[in-house]
Amino acid sequence: MTNSSFAKSRAFRFRGHQVFTGIALGILVGAAIFLTSSQKLTAQNESPSMTSVDPTSGKVNDSITVTGTNLGKPGVSAVFLSDDKNDYKATIIEQEATKIVMKVPEVKAGSYNVSYQKGTSIFIQPIRFTVQ
Repeated sequence: MTNSSFAKSRAFRFRGHQVFTGIALGILVGAAIFLTSSQKLTAQNESPSMTSVDPTSGKVNDSITVTGTNLGKPGVSAVFLSDDKNDYKATIIEQEATKIVMKVPEVKAGSYNVSYQKGTSIFIQPIRFTVQ
C-alpha cells in the first residue's frame, strides 16, 4: 500500500446509505465524538446543584429557602425532603435560578436531605434539614 492510496477516502453505497472509508470516516467519527462530548459537558454544566438551606431546622408548613445554581423550572420540576426510604414532596412557593422557597411537607420529626426532581429522576443533595 502506498502513501497516496492510504490517504485517499472512499465512499460507497450499502443498503441505500452512503458509507465512508479512510480519512472521511475518521473525520466523521471525530466530529461525532466531539459533538457527543460537547453535549455531555453542556448537560453537566446545566445540572441543578443545591448548596444551602435556610433555616436549617423548622416545623411542618414552615417556609424554607434552598439556594444553589440552575434551580429554575427547566431544571427542577419538584423538591422533596428525603429520608432513607421515602421522598416527601414539598410545595414550591417561589422558584428562581438561584433559589427555591418551599413549604416543609407533612413529615415526622427528624433529619432529612433536601432533594429535587429533574425529569423522572430524584437527586438527593448533601443538604440537611431538621424537622422539629
